[in-house]
Amino acid sequence: MLFKLRQRFVAILFCIRRKICFLLEKSGEKTIYIDVSVKKNNSNMHIAIAGNIGSGKTTLTDKLAKHYGYDVLLEKMDDNPYINSFYEDMRRWSFNLQIYYLHTRYKQLLEMKQTGRDFVQDRTLYEDAYIFAPNLQAMGLMNTRDYENYIAVFELLESFIQPPDLLIYLHGEVPSLIKQIQKRGRSYESSIRLDYLTNLNERYERWFESYDKGKSLLIDIDELNFADSREDLGTVINKIDAEFNGLF
Repeated sequence: MLFKLRQRFVAILFCIRRKICFLLEKSGEKTIYIDVSVKKNNSNMHIAIAGNIGSGKTTLTDKLAKHYGYDVLLEKMDDNPYINSFYEDMRRWSFNLQIYYLHTRYKQLLEMKQTGRDFVQDRTLYEDAYIFAPNLQAMGLMNTRDYENYIAVFELLESFIQPPDLLIYLHGEVPSLIKQIQKRGRSYESSIRLDYLTNLNERYERWFESYDKGKSLLIDIDELNFADSREDLGTVINKIDAEFNGLF
């Protein structure tokens, strides 16, 4: 009985918060958010954004972090010493790039967990191991020896981390991804192969369908333009709030 009352109370607070935010935004006043998050075992609340290249992970990560008042855990592309070389010669640099992603994401995750603060993460450790690395191996861009070595290291590191409280998968068709990649104009992405992007998309679909490590939510970027539409962003936030109610 108490558990049901608690769930109803939290749901009511979320509704009140959304109503207050709407009225304040409409009047031009600064929006004040009410934090009604309830954490399990006093641990961080961890939202992870997954999706193919060009799906809008960083954009949604920033917007959700601002909305909920969470910290941000971003993929550090500018500091990546391998990314330019990888897109120029994938076969030569695939293993180096994947190991770099693995150790930097793991280090970032541990550091954030130690702060005790809630955070939104741009791309997960799982995507490297279940999507990018096997895709490189299947395309002949990473040899079997390197791939098996990489997976062994991943499985060791994975045993020390907890999955996110909520995984959000941003799905988009390949033409939409290409449009976004061209729009942001990163020089090293100009040489991305179409078959590489297509294969990644197919692997993302299979991975998300089988994901069983915790709560998950699918957002179709072809239907919800959260980057430019406040209404669509509000729809995404409402979907997340609904999932949050089930986390307590």
